[in-house]
Amino acid sequence: MGMACESQFHVLAVDDSLIDRKLIERLLKTSSYQVTTVDSGSKALEFLGLRDNDQTDPNTPSVSPHSNQEVDVNLVITDYCMPGMTGYDLLKKIKESSSLRNIPVVIMSSENVPSRISKCLEEGAEEFFLKPVKPDDLNKLRPHMMKTQKLRDQAQKRDEKIETPEIQLAPQSLVEQQHQQSVQIVNTNKRKTVEEGLSLETDRTRTRYNGIATMV
Repeated sequence: MGMACESQFHVLAVDDSLIDRKLIERLLKTSSYQVTTVDSGSKALEFLGLRDNDQTDPNTPSVSPHSNQEVDVNLVITDYCMPGMTGYDLLKKIKESSSLRNIPVVIMSSENVPSRISKCLEEGAEEFFLKPVKPDDLNKLRPHMMKTQKLRDQAQKRDEKIETPEIQLAPQSLVEQQHQQSVQIVNTNKRKTVEEGLSLETDRTRTRYNGIATMV
């Protein structure tokens, strides 16, 4: 059951190098992940459903948040050095999005620059891998995706409880029961009063009739 769940994890890999893209795709598929690859940060944002406000090419298609079909991405792994939008820029845009900020982002780079690594981690990157990425590196991805999936499940359960507030139903039902009981008691008392009045009228009528009959 664990493998069935993990095989549903979807990773978006971003790299302008075709060779590196093919390498990370093969490694991820070996780990039983579903993989989508793109060659730029702008295309990654488009796939995620975010509009890139910085793009200047009018021929480049863009989409607004939630305007395309629901895309369930569990992790984004991106190269740092890319033309146009760097991996760091892509990381910032994802973390600034209210709908995507919980998606884990991992940065890759062929250059070991401590200040670059610190900057990415401070901005919210989960990991920083040096290229070439190794299978042991990918073992670090699963805990991040599992944690994110757990947060999604908890948020979904909270939404379901908000839609059906069971706690408020019990006190309301008790009040209604008490009200119905009070109405029944009042109706019973009224019915008894009416019946007693009719009984007295009947007795008076019979007395007068008997008296008249005797006199005749």
